[in-house]
Amino acid sequence: MPDDTWSWHMPTPFSQGWKIGNLVFIGGQLSADARGNVIGEDDIEVQTRNVFENITKTLAAAGANWSHVVKLNTFYCFDGDGDEVQENWTKMTNVRMQYLPNPGPCGTAVRVSGLMYDGFLIEAEAIAVITEGNDTDACID
Repeated sequence: MPDDTWSWHMPTPFSQGWKIGNLVFIGGQLSADARGNVIGEDDIEVQTRNVFENITKTLAAAGANWSHVVKLNTFYCFDGDGDEVQENWTKMTNVRMQYLPNPGPCGTAVRVSGLMYDGFLIEAEAIAVITEGNDTDACID
């Protein structure tokens, strides 16, 4: 459990992430304070930045960084249509691109009707593989 990240509002056995060998699994990260309250309500950019900062902290605690992330799953809430959907997606993606290297991880984004509590707009989880010096691993285009 990295310092300075959010926590459940009640005791649970869940952890922010696990490092097993050279694999790092980051559990779903939210834009929440230490008590689990929403940070950046109604602001996809603020929430996306907080989520990705939480992933960054959890990766660092495992000795990894964004260059090690091979899979990124993003779940986001948006109740709109047409051009509004594209505008929301662009705001979220512009923030995400500030964290992702090129080439980036395999990614999945799923639009959902809700997350853990009202007010959360985005949740993301990641899988990283620490492979320093291993030339046999590569991005599949």
